[in-house]
Amino acid sequence: MDTWQRARRALDAAGLPADALADCRSLGGGTYNTVEELRLADGTRLVLKIPPPPTVPGLAHERELLVGEAEFCRAAATAGVPAPEVVGPAAAPTGGHLLLTHCPGTAAWGDLGPHEHALVRRELGTLVARLHRVTGPRFGYPSGALGPLTPDWRTAFATMYDAVLADAHRYRAWLPRPADEIARTAKAAYDALDEVTVPRLVHFDLWPGNILVDAAGPVPRIGGLIDGERMFWGDPLADFVSLALLGDIRKDRHFLSGYQEACGQVEFTPNARRRLALYRSYLYLIMVVETVPRSLGDDHVARVRASVAPELLSALDELAA
Repeated sequence: MDTWQRARRALDAAGLPADALADCRSLGGGTYNTVEELRLADGTRLVLKIPPPPTVPGLAHERELLVGEAEFCRAAATAGVPAPEVVGPAAAPTGGHLLLTHCPGTAAWGDLGPHEHALVRRELGTLVARLHRVTGPRFGYPSGALGPLTPDWRTAFATMYDAVLADAHRYRAWLPRPADEIARTAKAAYDALDEVTVPRLVHFDLWPGNILVDAAGPVPRIGGLIDGERMFWGDPLADFVSLALLGDIRKDRHFLSGYQEACGQVEFTPNARRRLALYRSYLYLIMVVETVPRSLGDDHVARVRASVAPELLSALDELAA
């Protein structure tokens, strides 16, 4: 099936006229799903996301990612947070697709001056605090990729952590420390997870590339939080990792001001810091391991090892201490 035929079928499935399709182009940046922009004759812009075939290798938690994306979009709408909206039916089973509305703006953070950057980070803090007020039924990935949701966060997170270490073994991925040592270090800190008793919406991929900045008005605003496919129900503190990717969210005073002004609860107690170290190690493990099934080039792998591995070791050392 060619790209245009697939796009027309997606429009038809959403109850839109297939012959209204005026243009279809690939959008770069996706690391797992295929992402395309559809333009209709009336100027409407939509985004079509298509999962890879089941034969394409991936990490265990990446099965049925579009289920999570649809869940995120609906939840964000209830919180009044700008994000894509699902067009037509929900995400289909494996081999399906997800059709979304288009959000204004681009990931042009580098074009912002210091004052504009501070304003947008403050607004981002407000929006993330709203997301974290949305609660879920239980803990874990809504896709069911790692099994059903669980009643406690410790069980859910242990399953998530074990899954990525199993992926490392399955793909024979390089790790900066032996997998069993990493597992022991993480497990020794799992008691800190028991403080989390309410499952809340966690995007878990809020690096600048997934935060669109709309500069069309007098001041830049956030046009949308996108790519919510890796969301889970868990500890909102976990979002602070990608929000300060390879850095320390505690140094982002503009974000934290907006977050706290919107009644986001954040206090970096000893147990909170242990949990944050656990989530850092989890995300950085994913970033190291995924280079194998993605078949990324040697240069890219070398950059990941040089930038991510030290942060992974830092998180593990913090847990061990």
